[in-house]
Amino acid sequence: MDRVVVFVDDLMFVSRIREAARVRGLELRGARTVAELLAACRESPRLVIMDLDRPRPPAAEALAALRADPALLNLPVVGFFSHVHAERGRQARESGCTRALPRSVFVEELDALLAQPPVAG
Repeated sequence: MDRVVVFVDDLMFVSRIREAARVRGLELRGARTVAELLAACRESPRLVIMDLDRPRPPAAEALAALRADPALLNLPVVGFFSHVHAERGRQARESGCTRALPRSVFVEELDALLAQPPVAG
């Protein structure tokens, strides 16, 4: 079964992502720490979803650790952020986030992202 890894604290978003993944027949695996994220990503998920506004551990730290691992360099990562933090989206893209979307756009595109994740690189 294909898997999606989520690095998201907001339980409402996790629930929304879980339901959308279930409909698509995808398994969802959550990660709370950078170490858990890296371990989950080494199990070849099809996509990582990351809350770029996450404060602890910071999403920027997690993204940097993910992209520092050569085996995970091409793993598609979609991040979402509050529209008031647009700079986070730009910084995430520069740090290797495949797509960084405002929260509202992420919600609109979630089903499509799960159907066919963006290609990294």
